Amino acid sequence: MSVALLTVAGVALDALLGEPKRRHPLVGFGNLASALERRLNAAGRGWRSHGVSAWFLAVVPLTLLALILSWLPLIGWLVDVLALYCALGLRSLGEHVMPVGDALRQGDLAQARQRVSYLVSRETDELDAPAVARAATESVLENGSDAVFAALFWFVVAGAPGVVLYRLSNTLDAMWGYRNERFERFGWCAARIDDLLNYIPARLVALTYAVLGKTRLALACWRRQAPLWDSPNAGPVMAAGAGALGVELGGPAVYHGELHERPRLGEGPVADAQSIASGWHLVQRGVWLWLLLICLGAYLDA
Repeated sequence: MSVALLTVAGVALDALLGEPKRRHPLVGFGNLASALERRLNAAGRGWRSHGVSAWFLAVVPLTLLALILSWLPLIGWLVDVLALYCALGLRSLGEHVMPVGDALRQGDLAQARQRVSYLVSRETDELDAPAVARAATESVLENGSDAVFAALFWFVVAGAPGVVLYRLSNTLDAMWGYRNERFERFGWCAARIDDLLNYIPARLVALTYAVLGKTRLALACWRRQAPLWDSPNAGPVMAAGAGALGVELGGPAVYHGELHERPRLGEGPVADAQSIASGWHLVQRGVWLWLLLICLGAYLDA
């Protein structure tokens, strides 16, 4: 079965079913990762070599299993579709971000703060309405790249093993990739591998946002502002996305009790509830564009 058809099937399955409510494979993987971290990084004493070992123990066997299962006759195609479905988070992203905008439109700041706290790691208890909207808009742009487009990219490149490798690596980065006393050494490997795997997808996403939004502004923001961001991949995605939406993002935020003076991204008015919806629609249109290009590529290759 063609990669294009398998990709469409995986996206359609996500749209129909959404995230598995029970026994999500990534929940089980998270439990495995936590157990490995407790064993190899007790009290934050693990070194880089321990982090490398933990990454290989967590990711490589499951990636090889996905490879073997995808080769099975008759059901290999089903393994591919299910792997993509479990790795995608498109419908889930919308289900998490849109209630933030709804709460802001209703003037319920407390509810908006609670909803956005499910999406971001910054402290949300003291955020005003524009700061809540900014956090949610940033989240939809960045998570659109990580949880949707990068998964699609690695599936097209390498099928089930590719998307499993990417999704597990991205999960480990989310769990271990912190620059603090506990994870500075142990999480280095997970963070660097995630940066590597996201390098090309992030730039394709930035280009996608630019093409589908305010193109000239998005490209200018990408060029000027992305190098100022501390993440080599989030910078292009969020700068181009903010420019595409014509809104200002970034700025100061409090993480774990510490104020971080982040650069400003984009250009235009402060974020609001409409910015969240516009960001979500930008991601959706981007997925349609990618599916169209994937199908067109398959047709031309036939």
